[in-house]
Amino acid sequence: MTDQHNVVLLAFADRDACRSALEPAKHLPGLRQAAVLERSADGLLEMGDSFARGAGVPTVGSGVVGGLLGMLGGPVGAFLGFAAGAALGNAAEQERGATGGAGLIVLAPRVADGTGLLVLDAREESAEPVDTFAAEHGATVERIPADDFAEQVKAAEDAADS
Repeated sequence: MTDQHNVVLLAFADRDACRSALEPAKHLPGLRQAAVLERSADGLLEMGDSFARGAGVPTVGSGVVGGLLGMLGGPVGAFLGFAAGAALGNAAEQERGATGGAGLIVLAPRVADGTGLLVLDAREESAEPVDTFAAEHGATVERIPADDFAEQVKAAEDAADS
């Protein structure tokens, strides 16, 4: 496997094990995002904790650039430039979050009652690190190429809109 962008699903029979696997999963090579989906024994779906590498960077980066450009207008210009840049960066992050939420909804049927699913968005050079991690934590692994997953999410969004 050479640098494949995958959505990797780690299925756990134990919800607690799934939750506790999130923190060490943050150190997997190529990880971009991770989220926990759980279903209670009575069938209630819950989104647990999540992680996004670089969260906040677009907001702060856009704010700094806006602030630097605003310096041409003096202190007030710098402040207004920072605020406008941060607002634009935040809008970009909100769009990314909305797409991620739709993806988790597509995965909901894969979470059986009383189980957990750790969803990883990763660029993998090799399957070995995630496969080893899954074995150590008692999870089963399923990989979906990111492009295929994006098509599934788009189809679900289109179906919901019509």
